[in-house]
Amino acid sequence: MIRDNNKKSRLVAVLVTFVVTLVATLAMVNFTGGEKRIEEQVERAYALQDDQFQRALGVLLGPPITAGNRFEALYNGDEIFPSMLAAIRGARRSITFETYIYWSGDIGRAFAEALSERARAGVQVHVLLDWVGSAKIDEEFLREMERSGVQIRKFHKPDWWGISRLNNRTHRKLLIVDGHIGFTGGVGIAPSWTGDAQDPEHWRDSHYRAEGPVVAQMQAVFMDNWIKASGEVLHDERYFPAIGPAVPTLGGSTAATKAESAIPETGGAAGGRAQVFSSSPSGGGESMHIMYLMAIAAATKTIDLSSAYFVPDDLTIRALVAAMRRGVRLRVITPGPHIDTETVRSASRASWGPLLEAGAEISEYQPTMFHCKVFTVDGLLVSVGSTNFDNRSFRLNDEANLNIYDAAFAARETAVFEADLKQSRRVTHQAWLDRPLREKALEHLASLLSWQL
Repeated sequence: MIRDNNKKSRLVAVLVTFVVTLVATLAMVNFTGGEKRIEEQVERAYALQDDQFQRALGVLLGPPITAGNRFEALYNGDEIFPSMLAAIRGARRSITFETYIYWSGDIGRAFAEALSERARAGVQVHVLLDWVGSAKIDEEFLREMERSGVQIRKFHKPDWWGISRLNNRTHRKLLIVDGHIGFTGGVGIAPSWTGDAQDPEHWRDSHYRAEGPVVAQMQAVFMDNWIKASGEVLHDERYFPAIGPAVPTLGGSTAATKAESAIPETGGAAGGRAQVFSSSPSGGGESMHIMYLMAIAAATKTIDLSSAYFVPDDLTIRALVAAMRRGVRLRVITPGPHIDTETVRSASRASWGPLLEAGAEISEYQPTMFHCKVFTVDGLLVSVGSTNFDNRSFRLNDEANLNIYDAAFAARETAVFEADLKQSRRVTHQAWLDRPLREKALEHLASLLSWQL
């Protein structure tokens, strides 16, 4: 009897050990990236204005930089959502839509109704939602769309054989209509993005409308994840039509226009060279990180960064400090008292010491949550899209960015940045050093999680 009990105890111990090991292994796989990380500094070999920068970036990131594109910047929900919905309602052949956040509320209903109406009219409509980010969606929206013929897929819905993918989310924000009009930027489909950033309940964000050859690259990025989620390859003229220049091809970057002192009422438009590229842990996982590091290394005069989640790693901090030491002005706007995750804000502030000491101008936006993701370098490159300046975007999520190379467009985005700066509070190095001990302790603890933030 004692011998039988000992056998049962050993069996239970073996089973418990097996289960614990399995869970630990799955957790480790789930919360680490699969590709080798960049470990060495990207050295400065040329200036951002040099042709070699665009040449190298086009080769390393994959898609070529195309000319003859048209862009329109849209600020806050009151401009962004009407433009997106108008494009959807005007669709004649196809709509492809990939987003991280899609929640309930009037704006979610408006998108569901517009997409459903077009599907009933015979337009091919494909919607790709992140499983985590769309957890709060009204199920009736999904049922309505599916009844109307909208094809919906969830990205990395968890299962036992694919649980290691759960921490890899599609954070991309892409809408392509008829293969001719594309949108990308920071907004999700949720009430927080509506309005005009007029109070803490309505966020500050930017989104961008594109026309021209670069839209085909945007469509290709959508197809990358649609194939992963559905196994279906969409490739005919409805999705990849022949696209001519949206504006006359520019022989070079246009001269910078005089920057306005405040955000104009409408987004305006400009034409120029551009590319859309993506990153994913399953392929090209370091593309975003490489792009930022190359641009920082090539910067000569200015770097302006609007970042909803600013948690730079040590390598990026060293690159930014090196840029400032050679005379580059670094300005950063990041969320202040209104933020949707205090852990990220704490981890962010923990990393500021070397940057502030080197002369970085870091400011916290005061009126509401600041969700913009805009990177402007030397008055020429403007990089926009879904990417945050943190490890999650650089290594864990699927992301997509639109790089615009146009001085007039960059001048406008600089004016917008400076308008946001007027509503932000600058943090000096001394103020950062003098913050309360409890605050420092909490920030240190949060920084331990920075590899997941």
